[in-house]
Amino acid sequence: MNLFHTADWHLGQLLHGHSRAFEHQQFLTWLLDTLESEQADALLLCGDIFDSANPPAYAWQMLYRFLADCRRRLPNLDLILVGGNHDSPAKLDAPHSLLANFGITVVGQLPRDDNGETDWSRLILPLTDASGETAAWCLALPFLRSADLNLSDPALDNVEDKLIAGVTRLYQQGTERMQAQAKPGQLLLATGHAYLAGTELSELSERRILGGNQHALPVSEFPAALDYLALGHLHKAQRVDKSGRVRYSGSPIPLSLAEEHYPHQVRQLRFADGQLQEDKAIRVPRSVEILRIPAKPAGLDSVLAELAALDLPELPLERQPLLEVRVALEQPEPRLREQVMAALEGRAVRLARIHVTHPGQSVSASEMGASLDNLDPEQVFVSGYTARFGDAPEPALMAAFAELVNEVEEQA
Repeated sequence: MNLFHTADWHLGQLLHGHSRAFEHQQFLTWLLDTLESEQADALLLCGDIFDSANPPAYAWQMLYRFLADCRRRLPNLDLILVGGNHDSPAKLDAPHSLLANFGITVVGQLPRDDNGETDWSRLILPLTDASGETAAWCLALPFLRSADLNLSDPALDNVEDKLIAGVTRLYQQGTERMQAQAKPGQLLLATGHAYLAGTELSELSERRILGGNQHALPVSEFPAALDYLALGHLHKAQRVDKSGRVRYSGSPIPLSLAEEHYPHQVRQLRFADGQLQEDKAIRVPRSVEILRIPAKPAGLDSVLAELAALDLPELPLERQPLLEVRVALEQPEPRLREQVMAALEGRAVRLARIHVTHPGQSVSASEMGASLDNLDPEQVFVSGYTARFGDAPEPALMAAFAELVNEVEEQA
């Protein structure tokens, strides 16, 4: 079986006001061509399909066009899409019955049957190989919110962390059901959208989901019987365990300026006779460059001189690089943007952000103090609490705040 793993598309994203529609469409076109040329058997899309719970209409059109083209050009491709913390569970699930008739599985939230129990029939899915035979079973779990975990269950009363126990229990239950129906040689796979302990977050564009950093899921709690756990949420492609059995595919394009150096990719895995034969990264071509000038913040005069010396090719607007200008100032400069724009006049580049540091301020601190569109609710809460009370909030308070954020997102 030839399996592809991707995640964190964030269709509909704006980066400092600039649309990413061109970059996303270039990626989707490339991905479709790659799936066809590599004769893929299955594609797992592991959450954050959209950038927000209310994506623009063109983002929905891009997704549906991609799915339709997949079905037309690859009629036997197994397609499984699960929701992430940025997605609206209800909106993703709304067309699932229609898409299921075309062999496309979408799981926005944990499905329930008429008795309120987990509907495993929608979560445990067969994946077929090129011959049409079932080669694997996939546990298609989306981002799990507190309401999905049945935290009031007395069986969880004595566990140290109910959130972690609730999530890992679902994976264990699902894996046991797959084992019960799998034949010898058939693989056991699972999807997920979560933050696992020991992983590397993007500096600006990811959130410690599932109740904050104190609820990072330990990889050791996931079933050892799984042959592969395909994850979404972290934008930097990375393996979680030494064997590479648990992986984040990463995002296909940089979703913040700080991610310009990431190895954006999709994962390709080939299995034969129930064993992993090949696991490789396929790099996604970069259709729009990100420039951060200079490499480290410098004085205004030298920055303006470097900008004026830029030699860039003429490109259509949607292909022009996105630029972050990094300036170190000794004192306020009211005309800073005006001077930067003058230095860039006539050059095929789009100014995304002017990043200013001051004496004694580290780069990372200034990044975290960027404009509100780069901050998630947890960062704003911690900053406000620390400014008022002089100390960081206690873990219990952070957990309560994260619970509120999850409730608000569920109602979006």
